[in-house]
Amino acid sequence: MPEALATAVGPTGHVLATDINPAWLDPRGGYEVLRHDVVGDPPPQPGTFDLVHARLVLVHLPDRARALATMVAALRPGGWLLVADADTELQPLACLDEVGPAQRRANRLRRAVRELMNRRGADLRYGRTLPRALRAAGLVDVTAAGCFPVGGVACDRLETATVRMVRAELLAAGLASDVEIDAHLAAVDAGELDLTLAPLISAWGRRPG
Repeated sequence: MPEALATAVGPTGHVLATDINPAWLDPRGGYEVLRHDVVGDPPPQPGTFDLVHARLVLVHLPDRARALATMVAALRPGGWLLVADADTELQPLACLDEVGPAQRRANRLRRAVRELMNRRGADLRYGRTLPRALRAAGLVDVTAAGCFPVGGVACDRLETATVRMVRAELLAAGLASDVEIDAHLAAVDAGELDLTLAPLISAWGRRPG
């Protein structure tokens, strides 16, 4: 995403990408990189940005309202905030068509990941609240849309990356076994599952002025 924005604004524009752990960002990607805690730190370059965008960030933060206020404060008058976050409670399954043991196992593991997120303080219903949250933060012209894919390479890759990322935590919490995880990853790799994701709800609004 930072690379795409940098391409869009061209040489006369400026893109700043921030993260509490910016190791995944490319300092040579044509945009500025800043280590920043959106909850604990003041907004960088407040009141200057035409667009502030966050994707799958706020759902994981206990103090979401404060993080949202920081993003709004970074906007210039008339600037836009675009936030995209999942709503796992709207559609909690990994496989909508639970026809066999591999699909049932996938859904058990998705429930385990949801439980892990709950224990971390994530709000699995947050996506649906975005329009109200943006209005409460003082934005106007608020609009929202939602979608989720079913099947495809992107779903498979995200599922594999997610399970591998939280594997140790799932095991430590007793929410899954090595055998179960290995079998699930093998089924994903073999293309046996029509995986889907939680609905992603995007909401955008404008700072008055």
